[in-house]
Amino acid sequence: MTKKRILVIDDEYDLTLIISICLEEFGTWGTLTTQSPHEGITLAQTEKPDAIILDVMMPDMDGVTLFNYLKSEPNTQEIPVILMTAKVQSSDLKLFNSLGIKGVISKPFDPLKLVEQITELLQWK
Repeated sequence: MTKKRILVIDDEYDLTLIISICLEEFGTWGTLTTQSPHEGITLAQTEKPDAIILDVMMPDMDGVTLFNYLKSEPNTQEIPVILMTAKVQSSDLKLFNSLGIKGVISKPFDPLKLVEQITELLQWK
């Protein structure tokens, strides 16, 4: 069985590093990281990760806009996406669910539980 790979797109470098370490050490998954939404699109298209963790609030392009773009492209539309956000409001959760997002992880998150949360949201048993 091949190792799963997750693309992490978040404008905060330190956060992408922490997420990457958690996923590689506790989940034994491979990771790709970027702080640029535009580079994230390129990585999603060329690397075809098994899932994407996407920050909602980024300066160049917000996560929902990036998610909608990925879902409009044939070669990325099937990649499951989990959003990460510091602002979890019920109206936002309703919007995210209606878009087909696999789930939301709130910031700050517990690094020791991150793999468990992702496994549950993506149903990777």
